[in-house]
Amino acid sequence: MPKSKRSKVVYMTQVNKKTREDKDRLFENIRKCIPEYQHCFVFSVDNMRNTYLKDVRQELSDSRLFFGKTKLMARALGHGPEDSYADNIYHLTPYLRGTVGLIFTNRTPDQLLPYLATLSQDKVDFARAGATAPRDFVVPYGTICATGGEVPAEYDVPIGHTLEPELRRLGVPVRMVKGRVVLEEGPEGPQESGGYVVCREGDILDSRQTRLLKLFSVCLSEFKIKVLAYWSAATTQVTPVDPEAMDGVEDIEGSD
Repeated sequence: MPKSKRSKVVYMTQVNKKTREDKDRLFENIRKCIPEYQHCFVFSVDNMRNTYLKDVRQELSDSRLFFGKTKLMARALGHGPEDSYADNIYHLTPYLRGTVGLIFTNRTPDQLLPYLATLSQDKVDFARAGATAPRDFVVPYGTICATGGEVPAEYDVPIGHTLEPELRRLGVPVRMVKGRVVLEEGPEGPQESGGYVVCREGDILDSRQTRLLKLFSVCLSEFKIKVLAYWSAATTQVTPVDPEAMDGVEDIEGSD
């Protein structure tokens, strides 16, 4: 067949896969940092956002942050006394599970831990599908306001009439009354005496729920960095910070 002359869509968002050289570079960079810094922290991230992590990198410009394959980071630290790159640093390896990273720094724990603990105070965002709802969100019956009842009605404004089709598409029982979008009681969707239930605390949010939360400007995701444990060169000891981080993980102290 002759070659088609139709225009082809070329996607510019293609991301190149990590090569063996990239992985070796990460391995070597981690090992290079171990003797250069006094402390190595293992941290986990809740509700990961690259924008917020970039702010952390800028704040910790005198330190090094690594976010990569946990198995690769664990191999760089070592799995036991025989391949540990520094005394007892291999005791950090069991903490490398899930969405975690490493911070190499000369800042003391008393300096770093309070800063990381306060990060979530101003770093909130819209929840994504798969996230866990931290609280209930119920839209009250009657004229729907822009925040869905998050603020008192006298301080809020009615939602735009152009959103009525979108709310219907998302399963919310609404209708137009004198130019206002009104939530009415009906058989559709989860409801109770107070209003339409978008989510309950502990729900695993789906795309429909996250879309509704965004329509009402409700931010339920907090970007948090939690330190699990850290290693200090001066003492060559690993200090746990989060007591629940090692739940279900076999104690490795007996492997010395």
